[in-house]
Amino acid sequence: MDSQEEREKETKDIMSLFRPPIVRSGTAALNRALFTKKVDLAAAALKDPRLISQYRKSLTINKELLSLERISPIRPHPDQALDKLGHKCLLLNPDVKLGVPETYGPGLKEGVQKEDLTVIPYEIELDYDYWTARDVLESILPEDLHDEIPTGFNTAGHIAHLNLRDDYLNYKKLVAEVLIDKNPHIKTVINKVDNVGSESEFRTFKYEVLAGKDDLQVQVNHHNCSFEFDYSKVYWNSKLETEHFRIASMFNPGEVVCDVMAGIGPFAVPSGKKGVFVWANDKNPESFKCLDAAIKKNKVTQYVTPSCSDGHDFIKQSADIVLEAFQQKKHATVYPKRPKNDKSKEPLPPTHIYIPPTISHFVMNLPAIAIEFLGSYRGIYHGHEDLFEPTTDKKLPMVHVHCFSFKAQDETPINDICERVTKYLGYPMKPGNPDNEGEVSIHNVRNVAPAKSMYCASFRIPREVAFAERA
Repeated sequence: MDSQEEREKETKDIMSLFRPPIVRSGTAALNRALFTKKVDLAAAALKDPRLISQYRKSLTINKELLSLERISPIRPHPDQALDKLGHKCLLLNPDVKLGVPETYGPGLKEGVQKEDLTVIPYEIELDYDYWTARDVLESILPEDLHDEIPTGFNTAGHIAHLNLRDDYLNYKKLVAEVLIDKNPHIKTVINKVDNVGSESEFRTFKYEVLAGKDDLQVQVNHHNCSFEFDYSKVYWNSKLETEHFRIASMFNPGEVVCDVMAGIGPFAVPSGKKGVFVWANDKNPESFKCLDAAIKKNKVTQYVTPSCSDGHDFIKQSADIVLEAFQQKKHATVYPKRPKNDKSKEPLPPTHIYIPPTISHFVMNLPAIAIEFLGSYRGIYHGHEDLFEPTTDKKLPMVHVHCFSFKAQDETPINDICERVTKYLGYPMKPGNPDNEGEVSIHNVRNVAPAKSMYCASFRIPREVAFAERA
């Protein structure tokens, strides 16, 4: 065995000291008392407590100090009399052996030589509270289930939402208990018992409570906005927060955005808060109710207009609705804040921000079927060619449509998505720059299954589609 292999084996042996005991009982029951473990180490006892900083630094530099997350290397002296006098010990790496000076490093040797340090035995006790959720579950679950241990989950306020594979169902209660123990903000753990979107057009799902109270009324804060909803009645996915931010960052204050499948408003409400005019629609009456409440709660009523209709109808009517709002000179009124050094009591005149005549973006976040709605854009601006280039400087709306496709490193998902966009839009589309007519950019949002990913396809509505005769 060469020196590299010896070092790797030594490191592995050392780390095994701090792994939890194996407690596979076959009963799928959680017995927290079984996770107590004592570890024997060597420690450097300090003659003078004032030397702690000096020797902690020295032993750290020389890699002699125990360095593990959640374990402080500074400990009280095991002798109670010395402990009362404030004497401390510094825990040493397990490769430092008591009574074997050859294992001491230069920092420890110097301290012993100066009689500042004495190497003594030190026993630490680790218990259930020390181990992570993964540590505990690896200790309990059979080894053939270690590949996809369910420590990741969607959250909504105090709820953890699992989607357990069949292999883990015998251990579902145990998994839920551990997750509540190890995540203080989680009070309820549920498991989905059907596929989102397959049984409900509103993306709601049947569930079972695995641990905690059957309380699915939650409040969440999302991009500085507050939302309240019943998680069993609306769709919410905490793993889309990055995507919500990515899309919303494309919107500029004063623009118009139409959110076709808005849910409770994770795109719409934060966008309204930064001065974007949003028409937000969702077919689910419960989502509409929560969306309307969120608009009022977050004080964006001037900017966000909710509706509850079919997505096809919403798309077809949206351009006319926005144009009518422009013609009626609808606007938001902003009252500027007076500078701190301005002592005048006269109110500053308000600023009126008028709704523009055209839509800048459409968002379609219903990945299971959103692409099938693309045909509704045909004729959306029929007879209004003069609103866009080259007559004005306005471009046709950008569409951001979410969808599922294959998880692959090659061009397979890109080609698949382009083919489906072409089919439903009724216009040939190819990968490229979304600002170029007939080209679509495809962003990989996240993996949702071993062979399935969620994507976002972005493109401008082609002139031939936007200005076509309406059906």
